[in-house]
Amino acid sequence: MKPEVVIIGLGYIGLPTSALIASNGTNVLGVDINQYVVDTINQGKIHIVEPDLDEIVSVAVSKGNFKATTKASSAEVYLIVVPTPFKGNHEPDISFVEDATESVIPLLKEGDLFIIESTSPIGTTEKMMDLILSKRPELKNKIYIAYCPERVLPGNVMYELVENDRVIGGVNEASTDKAVAFYSKYVKGELHKTNARTAEMCKLVENSSRDVQIAFANELSLICDKANINVWELINLANKHPRVNILQPGCGVGGHCIAVDPYFIISEFPKESKIISNAREINNYKSEWCIEKIKSTALQFEIDNDRKPTIALMGLAFKPNIDDLRESPAKYISQKVLQNLNNEELFIVEPNIDSHSIYKITDYKEAIEKADIIVFLVAHKEFQNLIINNTKITLDFCGIKK
Repeated sequence: MKPEVVIIGLGYIGLPTSALIASNGTNVLGVDINQYVVDTINQGKIHIVEPDLDEIVSVAVSKGNFKATTKASSAEVYLIVVPTPFKGNHEPDISFVEDATESVIPLLKEGDLFIIESTSPIGTTEKMMDLILSKRPELKNKIYIAYCPERVLPGNVMYELVENDRVIGGVNEASTDKAVAFYSKYVKGELHKTNARTAEMCKLVENSSRDVQIAFANELSLICDKANINVWELINLANKHPRVNILQPGCGVGGHCIAVDPYFIISEFPKESKIISNAREINNYKSEWCIEKIKSTALQFEIDNDRKPTIALMGLAFKPNIDDLRESPAKYISQKVLQNLNNEELFIVEPNIDSHSIYKITDYKEAIEKADIIVFLVAHKEFQNLIINNTKITLDFCGIKK
């Protein structure tokens, strides 16, 4: 197979993107540093949980339009879809983007299109352009460089990759047009043209906005707990107002976007980003509050029953019905509760994974049956409509009982 598109990074976004493009008859070479990921994909299988993705990957691999490898080769279009984690003090680390860019620099030729999809600090696309041209100065004004962030919801990725609008910003107008022409082959949503810096900021702003809205809901949940008010009922009633749309509270905020992207703004604009910064603090605090609530409930149980309780922690993923544990507040809470165990028996439940390197995973039915205290951290579909003995204590941090 001679690849037309090379995609660097085969994770929760890179793999679905590769599958989508390959399913349209384009030859795609997916690159990942993890040999297990490469081998799994080349068997027509997937290493993540995402509805419909397994079938699309299987078909694309069997038809010869999609292949995975650990090393890039020459193509016409290069997509960078690698993580951008933190380094110290919540500062974004673009070293993965730099490494991915370095890996394709020797392969670039006149007329090629280079696109970054990874969430990035403002100016990253221009930095990568400078990096490319510092090593390949003969390519100045001869290749196209753009930024186009994903904006999909885990659990519905394959639909949203096609149907959602995209924001596309090039380092110049010609690069924007070239990238728009590329995405137009695969995306039905509207493609909005801008410049690279605005496109980078747009991604950060979208998720920071969500974080602020969730912080309001989480703050309400803290207030309502003290006021002895059902926060779920309150929000439902408030949302009857035609111009009010309060989100649902949870045990914090997780995932690779909403819990991370605001820091990209805060780190660069610390004095200006006061609301965004406060929202991050509230959402982080909500997890600590949940931990203390679990500990105090366990202590009260011991006082009342003269024995240690058994506790079920329901859910590890960062949102319902997926296996993604990245930045998950539920996982963080489970870790802290596990570290503070004082002879209590703990059942950890995550129906979307079979095993974990740290946690012993228990079937949710067994956990419900054996636990004295049931703590709902994630609103997985398996937890909906469960019949729970009224002798058990239930802590609902995600609206299971609403």
